[in-house]
Amino acid sequence: MAQAAERYMQGIAVPESAVRPGEFFARTRRKLGLEYNKTYAGLGAQDVVEIKKTDILSELTVRFVGTLTVTPGTGAVATTRRWPYDLLKKIRFTANGQSNLINVSGLKLKVHQFMRHGDLTDRGVSQSIAGSTVTQGTLAKSSESWGVGSGATAIAAGTYDVDLEWVIPVSEDQVDLMGAIFCATSSTDLSLMLDWATPAELFALTGNGAAALAGKVQVLAKRFSIPMADGTIIVPDLSQFHSLIEISKGDGLGLGANEIYLTGQGAGKTLIRLFSQVWNNNVPLPVTDANFGRLAWRYSGNETPDEIESGALMRQLNEKYYNTDIGKVWGFFSHEYAQENAFRDTVDLGTTAEFRQIIEIAAGVALSNPRVEYVAESIFVAGS
Repeated sequence: MAQAAERYMQGIAVPESAVRPGEFFARTRRKLGLEYNKTYAGLGAQDVVEIKKTDILSELTVRFVGTLTVTPGTGAVATTRRWPYDLLKKIRFTANGQSNLINVSGLKLKVHQFMRHGDLTDRGVSQSIAGSTVTQGTLAKSSESWGVGSGATAIAAGTYDVDLEWVIPVSEDQVDLMGAIFCATSSTDLSLMLDWATPAELFALTGNGAAALAGKVQVLAKRFSIPMADGTIIVPDLSQFHSLIEISKGDGLGLGANEIYLTGQGAGKTLIRLFSQVWNNNVPLPVTDANFGRLAWRYSGNETPDEIESGALMRQLNEKYYNTDIGKVWGFFSHEYAQENAFRDTVDLGTTAEFRQIIEIAAGVALSNPRVEYVAESIFVAGS
């Protein structure tokens, strides 16, 4: 008896007859369940989360819940602008031999959640940032608690509740499950690593001032069951991976136009979003005309499809896309290729050689140890 032909999806062999997206979506069942619930490893340490090998994995949500205890003593305690969301310095997810499918900081994941969900908004959610009360552009949800503000100074002694959330988009789309991971096999290899920031990255302490963070980390998984028909599993097309990779560059960044080359170009990869921040003197640079000129992307010799002439114009464009002001206090700006029509606008990195973004920093900006931190979000076929 002839065996059914096989095909490989994300490095996993499945019968050709099993790939029936229409039938899968008619018969699958969404599942939400807690994967991990333990005391967090501590500042400067790492939690490694074992992901169960079952069903099809589409999303992970990380939650930190605990307390921040501030003891100024005879000194003082302040927070840096990395607080609170870069409490997770790096979130790394690997699967089936593809290292670092997700490799970004907590703040980048936070803004990405708003980018993916235009109906999600932070409008009216008050937070203290650099000593001012901000009600738009915080990236906070009302169910969260920062404990203390970002860039806060002279924090009073006390114990403050902290409750933070980050969403890891294993799948690029939670409807068609593009990039979701087939887990129901012993050959599946999954790893989630949570790298916590060091105290110096989150707090500025003087004298004998101290800040102690205690709490637990929880990981919630969203999965989809794998139905069977006539003894055969039924799955959607899982031939592609979804990736979010953060790159930080500081060498050569200066006033005027800076050309930042995209790392990781290649055939088989499709760019769906590119978003960036410029950090100046350890503070994100707000996206205004006073700080930025042209923000563009370019490939080949001088092909420049998108050329936004000022920071304020880019900020307005992004707010229209994402329903939140990502450039106001966190200094994000984004080249968006999927929000309106992904089929039409995404960028084939196999045909756009020498891809780079243009970041023009205005002449009046006083630069001090500037760095650009950007995230490339892409879809690619396993093995490319």
